[in-house]
This record gives sequence, C-alpha cells and structure tokens, in this order.
Amino acid sequence: MAEGSGEVVAVSATGAANGLNNGAGGTSATTCNPLSRKLHKILETRLDNDKEMLEALKALSTFFVENSLRTRRNLRGDIERKSLAINEEFVSIFKEVKEELESISEDVQAMSNCCQDMTSRLQAAKEQTQDLIVKTTKLQSESLEIMEQMALLQETAYERLYRWAQSECRTLTQESCDVSPVLTQAMEALQDRPVLYKYTLDEFGTARRSTVVRGFIDALTRGGPGGTPRPIEMHSHDPLRYVGDMLAWLHQATASEKEHLEALLKHVTTQGVEENIQEVVGHITEGVCRPLKVRIEQVIVAEPGAVLLYKISNLLKFYHHTISGIVGNSATALLTTIEEMHLLSKKIFFNSLSLHASKLMDKVELPPPDLGPSSALNQTLMLLREVLASHDSSVVPLDARQADFVQVLSCVLDPLLQMCTVSASNLGTADMATFMVNSLYMMKTTLALFEFTDRRLEMLQFQIEAHLDTLINEQASYVLTRVGLSYIYNTVQQHKPEQGSLANMPNLDSVTLKAAMVQFDRYLSAPDNLLIPQLNFLLSATVKEQIVKQSTELVCRAYGEVYAAVMNPINEYKDPENILHRSPQQVQTLLS
Repeated sequence: MAEGSGEVVAVSATGAANGLNNGAGGTSATTCNPLSRKLHKILETRLDNDKEMLEALKALSTFFVENSLRTRRNLRGDIERKSLAINEEFVSIFKEVKEELESISEDVQAMSNCCQDMTSRLQAAKEQTQDLIVKTTKLQSESLEIMEQMALLQETAYERLYRWAQSECRTLTQESCDVSPVLTQAMEALQDRPVLYKYTLDEFGTARRSTVVRGFIDALTRGGPGGTPRPIEMHSHDPLRYVGDMLAWLHQATASEKEHLEALLKHVTTQGVEENIQEVVGHITEGVCRPLKVRIEQVIVAEPGAVLLYKISNLLKFYHHTISGIVGNSATALLTTIEEMHLLSKKIFFNSLSLHASKLMDKVELPPPDLGPSSALNQTLMLLREVLASHDSSVVPLDARQADFVQVLSCVLDPLLQMCTVSASNLGTADMATFMVNSLYMMKTTLALFEFTDRRLEMLQFQIEAHLDTLINEQASYVLTRVGLSYIYNTVQQHKPEQGSLANMPNLDSVTLKAAMVQFDRYLSAPDNLLIPQLNFLLSATVKEQIVKQSTELVCRAYGEVYAAVMNPINEYKDPENILHRSPQQVQTLLS
C-alpha cells in the first residue's frame, strides 16, 4: 500500500509539474495558484516525521491492494464502508456491555432492597430489645456490687474463722491433745487462704512446743502422775538407762505430735500437707534440744567407760534413725542435736580406746613363765569382747555397724599385736614362737564369736602359721639332734660327689650310723618322749597336734634322705641293710 500511495502522489506531482512547465511563460500570478501551493506543500512534506499520516497509510494498506483507476475512484466509498463496519462492530460490542451493566444494576438494586429490609428489621428489633438491654445493664451493675459485698463478707468470715481457730489452738496445751472435728473443718476451709492457714499452723506449733518442753522437764524432775513412772533423773547414776529413757520419751512425744497434726489436717487436700506436718513437728521438738543436749553432754564428758560410751553412741544412732523415719529429716534441730551427741560419744569412746592402747606400750610386761597371754592382753581382750558384744546386740543399721567394727578392731588389735611383739623380743626362738601363738590364738578365739571379723581372722591365722613353722622346725631339729641324726643329715645334704664317699668321712662310719639307729629306734618306740618343752605350754591341743604331725613328717623326710645316701653304692657302705635296718616306709608307718 505504501508503494501504491507513492504512485498516486507521483502521478499527481507529475501532472502538476507538467502544468507548471506549460505555463512557465505565464505571468507571476500563476505562482500564486492554490493548486501550485498545495503541490509544493505536498512535495515539501516529510512522511518520516508525520506519525498520523503513517498510521493512516498503514490502515489504508489493509484493504487498498490494487492501485488502479477504479480502485482510486472507489477509495472514498471503501473507506466509508470500512468506517461503517467498524461502527457497527462497536455498536454490537457496546450492546453486550450495556446488557451486562443493566444486569449488574438490577443485582445492585436487589441488594439495596435487601439491605433496606434488614435495616428495617434491625431497627424494629432494637426498639423491641431496648428495654431488655437497659434492664440487663442495670442487673449487671447490681451484680458487681453484690460480688463485692459477698467478697467482703467472705473475707470477714475467713478472718473470724482464723481468729477462732487461733484461739482454739492456744487452748491445746494439755499433754493429751484432743483435736475437735470443728477445728479440723476450720483448717479445711482455711486451706484456701494460705497465709491464714500457715499462721494457724504456727499457732498450733507454738502451743504444742511449750507443752512438749514442759512435759519433758516434768518427766525429768517430777515423773508421771502420782510419781509413776519415776522421774528420769532418778536414774542419772545409770548413764545408759538415763540417756535411753530421755530418748524414748522424746521418740514417743514426736510420734504423738505427728498424730495430732495428722488429725488436725486430715481433711486438707492441698499439696505439701506432709511437708507442713514435718515442719511443724520440727518446730515443736526444737524446744527440748537444749535440755536434752546439756544432760547427755554431762553423761558423756564424765567418761563412764569405753563400753558404756559405745553403748550410748549406738543408742543415739538408733534413735536418730528411728525419729528420722517418723518425721523425715525436717526435724532438723532435734536430729542435729542427737547426731552431735552421737559423734561426741563416739569420739570420746575411741579416745578412751586409744588411751588404753597407748598405756599398753608405756609399760610392756614380760611374758609369764608358762608363755601364756599376759594379763594386759587378757584385760584388753575382755574389754574388746564387751565392746563387740554390745555392738552385736545394737539395732544400728548393718552398714553403720560394719564401719564402726572395722575402726574398733584397728584401734585395739594393732596395738595389741605390737605389744606382744615387743614383749617377746628378748625370748628364744621357740619361746617367742610359743608365746606369740598363744597370744594370737586368744585374739582369734575372741574375734571368732562376732560378725565382720573374717578379714582380721585371716590375718591372725597367717601370723599363727608363720610362728607354727618355727615350732615345727624346732621340734624336728630337736628330735634329729637327740637321736644323733642331725649331724649325719646335715652332712648328707651338703655332700658333693667330688668329696668322695660318705663312708670315709668323719663321724659317718658304720659304727656311728648303727649307734644313731639305736637312739632312733628308741624314738620310734616312744615318740612322745622327745617333745620340746614349749609344746606343753600351748593353749590349743589342736595346734600342738599339728606341730607334732608336721615335725614328724620332716623327721621322716630327713631319715629318707639319709637312708637313700647309705644305700647308694657310690658311698661305699658295706652291708648297708644291717646299718639302717628300717626302710623310710616302715619309719613312716611307725610314726603315723
């Protein structure tokens, strides 16, 4: 189409040019011809800058496809028809838009009608409920007022209930405390007011504390009603009973006070009731701590003896365990006091044992003539026996008893062993061994009666066996010496082949051997006649039999070695069967 447009313009321009050329010789007025001006304007126009012209030509190119005379003549009509078609299409589309807008208008009108209807209804409902709203608002206002009055009355009631409960608790000062059901209900109600609830418990604890202190002092100084039971201080000369009666009274009082509190709070359902009970019991029993501590300290410091101190220590430990089982560990003051007294009595007990042990080494006794245990050993073992017997009969928990037992044994046995060793240091070998065996045997028989002694018994047995070896060797050497075989046996043991035959060595000839066999036969006929004197001092027959048996075995072994050497041809004994006419088996049979 652009190309066609160019042709139209070109034709017009050509025609115009020819006209101008033909009239070139005309007058100057010709140049002012309108057609000429238009042609000049068209020729001077630059289509590149005329966007509207370009858009028009672009639109014309869509239906003006042929540049001919007919198409040029019909161009106006074509443009008008095209414009008409466009307008008709616009009218058709706008009709649809109009129909949609009319539909929307109808919907909006319907909505408006609905809203108007709803507004009318709401207005009617508002007019109808206005009175109800006014009445409701008034009632609500009166209900804030009523709640305030009820809260005020409730607080007043709680305050009066607290005052009454406080007054009731102050009257509970008798030893037999009867908690009324009404007071129990009052505590149930007061649990909703924790502060008032706690103040009431504190009041109860204060009243019962003064009662328990007064009851304890009365039990110490006045006794029970009518003098039965007798005052506890009447038994102050008996330390164990004195301390035991005081602790028993406190144990019973503690259990009773816990029962009173359980009755008081049996309807309380809040958490921590058990903790409340334990706390109040601790407060109640705190008042008796000082008088109890003063009296027990007086008993302990008086040092009634190691055994009594140990019994008192175990008694305190038992009641500490028992009372803590009733009230837990919250009764801190009472349990702390009992624990302090337990540690004090235990400390002085071990000090007493240590002092006794140190005195053993201050003046060590010489062993008695019969080589039996010394008097110091017997006294100390008697003390140990009494301590261990009281320990076995105590009701202290097993683990605590075992720990104490180990400490007691270390405190007593180690100094005893040291004392015995020093006492026997100047004795001969056999006498020392006999004295130590007897002493160790006494210690062992003492410990064997009690529990937790297995380790110590093993140690004592090892020491006994070491000294038994000494006595066994002494007995065997004594027999060999008395029958004349000691020198012969020693020589046989030390003989070497390069030294030559035994028969040619001094004191090993046939005559000497026969003389020794005569003495040996006498021994075989009556072996009990050749016993070292120390064996008769042994306290244990079993130990004596053991020494004789094992020493006899050594003698048989020595004779067997001598017999083998004599029978050996290399030692050049003539007719050895006549020299040693008994075989080792025969000797063993005779001595068994």
